[in-house]
Amino acid sequence: MPHDGWHPHDDASQHGAPREGEPHAHHPHPHQHHHRGPPTRRALLAAATLLPFGRASAQTADAGQRIADAAGRFLASLDESQRQKASIAFDSDNRLDWHYIPRSRPGLSLGEMRPAQSDAARALFATVLNERGLQLLDGVRLLEGVLREQQGSFRDPGRYYVSVFGMPGRFPWGWRFEGHHLSLNVALPAAGHVAVTPFFAGAHPATVRDGPHRGFRLLGASEDLARQIMAGLAPPERQAALIADRSFGEIVASPQRERDLGAPRGLELGRMDAAQRVLVEALMDRFLGTLAADLAAAQKRRVIEQGLAAFRFAWAGSLIPGEAHYFRVHGPATLIEHDNTQNGANHIHTVWRDLAADFGRDALAEHYRRQPHR
Repeated sequence: MPHDGWHPHDDASQHGAPREGEPHAHHPHPHQHHHRGPPTRRALLAAATLLPFGRASAQTADAGQRIADAAGRFLASLDESQRQKASIAFDSDNRLDWHYIPRSRPGLSLGEMRPAQSDAARALFATVLNERGLQLLDGVRLLEGVLREQQGSFRDPGRYYVSVFGMPGRFPWGWRFEGHHLSLNVALPAAGHVAVTPFFAGAHPATVRDGPHRGFRLLGASEDLARQIMAGLAPPERQAALIADRSFGEIVASPQRERDLGAPRGLELGRMDAAQRVLVEALMDRFLGTLAADLAAAQKRRVIEQGLAAFRFAWAGSLIPGEAHYFRVHGPATLIEHDNTQNGANHIHTVWRDLAADFGRDALAEHYRRQPHR
């Protein structure tokens, strides 16, 4: 496994699978005035390219400034009552209270914003995510619209909330964008540090089976890659990767359940051949590759520094398409999970977590050690 770079691959285009977060051309965006169209293959490759690791810290520092500037512009676009709803103290317990179920949330919803304000919110998201990442957010909300048609008005693509924790540019601070099947948690605990996990995205239905969005698979590319990995393993390696005969029915590292994971299980990447490892990197890139280029560089460097050969790929459940299954990539700190069990295996939950640095905890602890707070 190489230690001096990352090898992003445009596997979706090669194997006919839809890219995550990329609605088909005939699928309208939940809010048409935000639609930018699908990215080209060339643009996706450029966005996924790893920048030189030696520059990662400086790039992250630059990212901190652009994120703060965009957050400031977003808050400035709000009236006073909206600003009070969107602004939450950084040390509030709510900052760590993330979830992806339908529930009431603090913050300011997209549905409460005027067009210019929702544009400012999207500009904030774009300081952290590239075009594919933005389309992942769009796809989650598109599916919420599909559920609205099927289940009623309590499903609402406008009920996704922006919360700003602390004051942009004054460390520590951060923000969150969250609603049903979506939780993006961004923390800037100190200069030069940007945390983007937990990052959860879900898809229900995983495959839209009727209506104008028929055939849309928001998270299908990940499943296709994981199946390709399993299909390419020799029987002993496949047996090592299979950690349970049945899927778990849910991601394991759901909120407050991190300890249930235990030590990494499954097949070590060090036991895979080069082609198989490339596929695992491509699978991880379905999340890491949604970030802005400089943040992706820093995150990919962090993964590689953990020792990719020690990461493990694991599968649980059936290998038959359409039946309940679960898979994950698990390293010393980095975890990516995917479960498709509910609603007849047509309901996906995925999450990317950094078990050492979620919510910026590692850098925040160091910040407080150096600058004691009362």
